Amino acid sequence: MIYEFHNPFDVSLSEEYRMAASPGFGLLAYAAIAIIALIVLIARYRLNPFIVITLVSIGLALMAGMPADTIMGSYEAGVGKTLGHIALVVALGTMLGKMMAESGGAEQVARTLINRFGERNAHWAMVCIAFLVGLPLFFEVGFVLLVPIAFTVARRVGVSILMVGLPMVAGLSVVHALVPPHPAAMMAVLAYNASVGQTVLYAILIGIPTAIIAGPLYAKFIVPRIHLPAENPLERQFIEREPRSRLPSFALTMGTILLPVVLMMIGGWANVISTPGSGFNQFLLFIGNSVVALLVATLVSFWTLGLAQGFNRESILKFTNECLAPTASITLLVGAGGGLNRILVDAGVTNEILGLAHAFNLSPLVMGWLFAALMRIATGSATVAMTTASGVVAPVALGLGYPHPELLVLATGAGSVIFSHVNDGGFWLIKEYFNMSVIQTFKTWTVLETLISVVAFGLTYGLSCIL
Repeated sequence: MIYEFHNPFDVSLSEEYRMAASPGFGLLAYAAIAIIALIVLIARYRLNPFIVITLVSIGLALMAGMPADTIMGSYEAGVGKTLGHIALVVALGTMLGKMMAESGGAEQVARTLINRFGERNAHWAMVCIAFLVGLPLFFEVGFVLLVPIAFTVARRVGVSILMVGLPMVAGLSVVHALVPPHPAAMMAVLAYNASVGQTVLYAILIGIPTAIIAGPLYAKFIVPRIHLPAENPLERQFIEREPRSRLPSFALTMGTILLPVVLMMIGGWANVISTPGSGFNQFLLFIGNSVVALLVATLVSFWTLGLAQGFNRESILKFTNECLAPTASITLLVGAGGGLNRILVDAGVTNEILGLAHAFNLSPLVMGWLFAALMRIATGSATVAMTTASGVVAPVALGLGYPHPELLVLATGAGSVIFSHVNDGGFWLIKEYFNMSVIQTFKTWTVLETLISVVAFGLTYGLSCIL
């Protein structure tokens, strides 16, 4: 479908768009019906989420008019692309978390944080550590690294996992969206030709209050209203273990958990540290890959948190085998969300959303936020939303001579995390690890993400009025 725009900021709709609006809105309506049906079937009728996502994806593709012989290929491509990364990250991150839990390293970190911040402020401790650890990491990587600590802190303090878990994911999500050198933010910096230093400064100014509002403050409001089941199978594998008389030191544990963070930061700055294309440069890029970095850290943990703590090889093998079984349902759900994501893209829903947004009068700052928000809702991927929106908005902003490209990075990043729902792998990751229902996940995680988006954009817009 082709749209013709004489002026992307003209408030009136183009004639071509008026003529094409009916089928376009029909496609958007199909997508909305599919999402609503998915939520109702899972939340109301308690059907298996993996089966429901698969069936709804196929139904949406048929309603949208995709050729029947291409539907499953599209769905499988989305599942495969998602699982190709997420399955490896979840498996390696869970093994690393299991070693941290069995050795007592998670308990040592929890004790130190509680001693430093106090039991009443454990949620503040989690948002701080997530903000730091999450800088160079994709959200899923940071989550699987920190979730064992969250379970341990929650058990020691005697609060719901959500009281420490929500601030943790808020910190991770804020840096994912706003702060270089996170990969998504760096891609937007390049697209807008923004200054990295200024972007980091503004991102920290905006990110800290945003993380506080969406994390500890929102957690204190919503957690008393969410009642989780007494048993959490994933919590048991991190908490239930033989008590140990000697725990690894805080420094050793944090050194092990921060190793992949350091490796990924090195990989992110490989072209600055070394000559692009050189052998050393290729090596830095290799070890900075998230899967390789996690693999290296997991192997190191077999010594620092395993053999050095008195475990033998048989015990380490047992730990790593035990922890994988509970992650099977998570990886299937995340993969299914990726399949739905691909169907939405291939059916043309994302193109319709962009065409609709292009037809209205928008400033570059609002356009960056709105395009990213619409792409996030349609595709479920914050990274895809941020890169797509920055690619669309950057030429317009350049043509208008917008003076603050760093704020465009932040506005686009804020839009990229709004309203996480069933087509986002992170939605299912949070749901399964925290043992929530779909409705509870909407009330906690989805609202938290939307708070981050709205608060961060509001602060960015306010900063643009001052500068």
